[in-house]
Amino acid sequence: MHSAIMSLLTLILVLVIVGVVLYLINRYVPMDGKIKTILNWVVVIILIIWLLKIFGLLSGLNNVRF
Repeated sequence: MHSAIMSLLTLILVLVIVGVVLYLINRYVPMDGKIKTILNWVVVIILIIWLLKIFGLLSGLNNVRF
């Protein structure tokens, strides 16, 4: 039970940290809008793949490390 709670807290913490960092980059780093859009999509896609891997829905990606 303790391990599951820690895993959930780790998951939430990673999502919050990535969200805050992405927000800060979008807000304070001067970039072209197209580059920001591409950056946002790349981060979202990586997070989705990471979440699917964590929940075991992408078993074929066991050898890929992020």
